[in-house]
Amino acid sequence: MDGIDAAGPGRISRIVILGGGTAGWMTAAALSRMFRQRLSITLLESEEIGTVGVGEATIPTIHWFNQLAGLDEAAFLRATKATFKLGIEFVDWARPGHRYLHPFGQYGAPLPGVAFHHRWLKARAEGLDVSLADFSLAARLAQANRFARPSDDPRSILSTLGYAYHFDAGLYARHLRELAEAHGVVRVEGRLAEVERHSETGFVTALATVRGERLPGELFIDCSGFRALLIEGEMQAGYDDWSHWLPCDRAVAVPCERAAETTPYTRSTARAAGWQWRIPLQHRTGNGYVYCSTLLSDDEAAATLLANLDGAAMAEPRVLRFTAGRRRRAWIGNVVAIGLSAGFLEPLESTSIHLIQSAIAKLSTLFPDRDCDPALAARFNALFAADMDNIKDFLILHYHATADKPEPLWAQCRHMALPDTLVEREREYRRSGRLMLGSEELFREASWLAVLNGQGIHAAGYHPMADTIDSATNRAQLERIRDAMARAAAEQPGHDAALAALIG
Repeated sequence: MDGIDAAGPGRISRIVILGGGTAGWMTAAALSRMFRQRLSITLLESEEIGTVGVGEATIPTIHWFNQLAGLDEAAFLRATKATFKLGIEFVDWARPGHRYLHPFGQYGAPLPGVAFHHRWLKARAEGLDVSLADFSLAARLAQANRFARPSDDPRSILSTLGYAYHFDAGLYARHLRELAEAHGVVRVEGRLAEVERHSETGFVTALATVRGERLPGELFIDCSGFRALLIEGEMQAGYDDWSHWLPCDRAVAVPCERAAETTPYTRSTARAAGWQWRIPLQHRTGNGYVYCSTLLSDDEAAATLLANLDGAAMAEPRVLRFTAGRRRRAWIGNVVAIGLSAGFLEPLESTSIHLIQSAIAKLSTLFPDRDCDPALAARFNALFAADMDNIKDFLILHYHATADKPEPLWAQCRHMALPDTLVEREREYRRSGRLMLGSEELFREASWLAVLNGQGIHAAGYHPMADTIDSATNRAQLERIRDAMARAAAEQPGHDAALAALIG
């Protein structure tokens, strides 16, 4: 990517990032590479302050960021102990004993006429008993613990694949720190003591550390995590609490010894008061229990988690507290919040790192001069709010569309009032099979199809244009695609062999 010219009157020349961790070092690595040392970037963090660092699963948008930051995939995989991820398996969510996969990539293959899933809906209405998952190559590979990278050739069935990674978030931050410091980012060790602000504009002018160092800047990026020291502590952004829709407010996390064979997907298992994650890495497996603290104590949550591990625990359980929601404004004056300081959505669909890189992309597009035009901040806030709102609806879908689960959490979620946007989306899909998505939404048709059908929400109809396709022809084409995917999946190597071949 070409560098951005930061020279000239009124241009920002100094950025200060408060906080390291994944958000801070992703921001530092991206901005330092985009601006190519044409501005000064200083990052203040303290080794005394821990990072959350449990978000180890990603979605395919991570490729955009890794490319932006200049990461070599093999070196990244080695440095972060990463594994490949083809999707997320949901166990006991729709109902006890049920499981489904939210696979990456697309369903079926491009065919003329209507979208593929309308062809599937037509064939199903006419008696073809084939599940949607049979038309996902990623799902077939995941179920067999196999892996393949997507092909750039649209004629290849491998072009329908998508993939992401599981990695150690602490090692990822360290890897990005090395890249950022190589591009001129200066790390200052210390704790924040004081925030200096301009008496007339209210802009932040400098951060002072406990040891007396002064870090002046023209743009300040708040990556201080849940503490939100700048965006909330100084700028009083306000917070929209979404716990009436997403009532889980705690998580207990613990790593355990890795399993003998790595599964190329994240697993989410519903529990009585929330859900448990399982994230396989090269050197260990990450585990956690996200739960509602009014229904389960920390000790009970930890005991449940420890009783459901693949191997011996490698640390003491760690409890995290949070409130689902977002800042009413993530950019105020010359302060921009990125990461947990901007808001929090539980990691059910692995969106935390995506939201960091999405905010970085928006900031780079709307990058201000020193006066920090309020119109830029307003646009950033509107776009970021839309991101959060759309993901929020997608998460709520998992919680409310359940059956035969009598526990208080699930009964509450099953009967709660839903956002109007989600109600309309479900209604239209049930009626006609249509997915009413905006062009900027993170989760596209394949993701909504996977979770709607997985949670038991089925379409009664399909697009009228599908009836212009001869039924026998349609069925034969679908069966050929299904069979081609089965053959292609059987030909691919196991996940661990594919990973070893890449990283050596």
